[in-house]
Amino acid sequence: MLRLTALALALCLPLSALAAEQVAYTAVFGGRNVGHVKIDIDGRKAKVDFNIKNNGRGPTIAEAITFDDAGLPVDWKITGTTTFGSKVDETFARAGARATWKDSTGPGKASPKDPTVYVAQSGSPWSNQIYLRALLKRADLSMPALPGGTLRLEKGATLTVQGKGGPREVTRYDLSGIDTTPETLLVEADGTLFATVSPNAIVVREGYEGEEVRLRKLAADWVTERYVGIQRDVAHQYGGPVRIRNVRVFDAQTGTLTAPVAVLVNGREIAAIEPLDSPATPGETTIDGAGGTLVPGMHEMHAHVGQDSALLNLLAGVTTMRDMGNDNAVLDTLVRRIDAGEIAGPHVVRSGFIEGRSPFSANNGFVVDSEEKAIDAVRWYAARGFWQVKVYNSMDPKWVPAVVAEAHKLGMRVAGHVPAFATADQMIEAGYDELTHINQFVLGWVIKPDEDTRTLFRLTALKRLPALDLASPKVQRTIDAMAQGKKAIDPTLGIHEQLTQNRDGKIPPGAVDYFDHLPIGTRRDMMKAWVDTSAPGDDKAYRDAFDKLIGVVKQLHDRGVFIVFGTDTGGSFTYHRELELYQKAGMTAPEILKRATLDSARYLGEDQRLGSIAKGKLASFFLVPGDPTQDLKAIKKIAMVVKDGVFYYPSEVYPKFGITPFADKPAVTEAPKTASVPPAASAEHAHF
Repeated sequence: MLRLTALALALCLPLSALAAEQVAYTAVFGGRNVGHVKIDIDGRKAKVDFNIKNNGRGPTIAEAITFDDAGLPVDWKITGTTTFGSKVDETFARAGARATWKDSTGPGKASPKDPTVYVAQSGSPWSNQIYLRALLKRADLSMPALPGGTLRLEKGATLTVQGKGGPREVTRYDLSGIDTTPETLLVEADGTLFATVSPNAIVVREGYEGEEVRLRKLAADWVTERYVGIQRDVAHQYGGPVRIRNVRVFDAQTGTLTAPVAVLVNGREIAAIEPLDSPATPGETTIDGAGGTLVPGMHEMHAHVGQDSALLNLLAGVTTMRDMGNDNAVLDTLVRRIDAGEIAGPHVVRSGFIEGRSPFSANNGFVVDSEEKAIDAVRWYAARGFWQVKVYNSMDPKWVPAVVAEAHKLGMRVAGHVPAFATADQMIEAGYDELTHINQFVLGWVIKPDEDTRTLFRLTALKRLPALDLASPKVQRTIDAMAQGKKAIDPTLGIHEQLTQNRDGKIPPGAVDYFDHLPIGTRRDMMKAWVDTSAPGDDKAYRDAFDKLIGVVKQLHDRGVFIVFGTDTGGSFTYHRELELYQKAGMTAPEILKRATLDSARYLGEDQRLGSIAKGKLASFFLVPGDPTQDLKAIKKIAMVVKDGVFYYPSEVYPKFGITPFADKPAVTEAPKTASVPPAASAEHAHF
């Protein structure tokens, strides 16, 4: 058993004394086995087979590792392909104090004086076993890492798990220092990795898959504990009126800035917008806006919301997120916690995910195998107040008209991918209100009817786009149908920029403004190509494909098609980039800000309370030092975010994620705790 390996390490026994053995883990997502991690150990050597396929895609990785007697790698080779198909060829070697490595960012070397552990860029989940070996021997459970940073473990509770191997006691450890958020590991008493767990998925020792639901719920509770603590530390409620002085307000009706004013918040609402020289009243807290701009809260319209992304989007000025598919129970709990003020996050508008059953199914929401069950799913979502339903790739196209009819009858809209072996034209005719992803929209122009878009092909086929004539009748026919049918589109341009433009070793073009603010592990992951561009001509074909996508979006915009701004990449910093990209499609900065705020609120039917800064509306907006109507990049430097009257300062929160803040906290003068108020009339002088 692998436990013998961990025990030998703890006792400093030579690994070469151990017999060969095999260990296996199962990846479970949405209750379904989606892959494996298999490890063959022979003394000081290990071979790892890591393969996950969910939603028609996932990494395929092979590792060959040689360890020293302390259980740390002296030779580590990682090969294979990433989730979207780009090639992996990573190496690490250590000889004495000298370490060398090569990953997608390029070669590196170091001769650290203190013990260090190499963090693999493309390693399997079993890499965590290697980090555990190093960290559990340290009194402070921390160790410097290569290429940089520090790994840390934080110990949590112990629990008993049940499976084919009998009951086992495992202890929770949170591993931090690699990415913006910790990874939760379950570890046996001898240091053996039992599972990695999250609210959405687990990778667990073979034979213990039956613990999936329980472990995901525990993971959600543990993550919540972290965010409840953060909310307690950083959410400011001042207990009286708050006067934000010397700010200009972005008027979302006109797309212009007002003269300098004072904006007053009382409770959850905007109490007044007053002339700058209006005197303060007793009991007010004052915030100096320093001549900056207040912008209404923005809308991230293509999210898959989790607790991490909820808070990070809020800090990025996003006060409403439209969820486009999730574990329904997990999302329901998350929304209740946000609404109760237990954790921070935007308003959430829910889309009900409906997928057809196939070998390539995405495992969110409802996965159905008949038209009747698809209609039942629509009814389930309608009864629970979902705003719309979303149709996905493996849905039988013949079921879509019935799904649309039922959704419309029950007062819901319908958005979605174009199901495999169908076209955007067919979905428009079937009654879609909104098309999701620009690649889904254009594929029918460049692929054959029998080509299967349930796989990575729906992305790799984009390299055919450069040969497409955007003035051709088939292109214009689809765009005409969108305009005449008053359909909307959610292009998610940013994810397509990353897909077609990211290259190994290069800072992604969309990340240049925030790259240096992020932890080293996040930066390394960003410097990976998404797709394999090694075949002759592919590099240029993918690059040129993005220009064609921009051209399609420009035509849609010019024809009056409503464009929805969403990312599908987690939002936050990538949401800012999403907005910037629409300038390439001919939209101005004021138009983009209006679309991200008031237009989106109207689209969702929430403009009576959200979308602009006006007396009586919810106090949901953010403060930036510059003028985003002149330079849209100004929205990156957010000094303050207010959501429903609760104040957040990103400079206080970002360090908890290993992120360097972009702007300082504004000057805040809190009201005295015993502020005077006008005296109430006494009973003797009351007027009856």
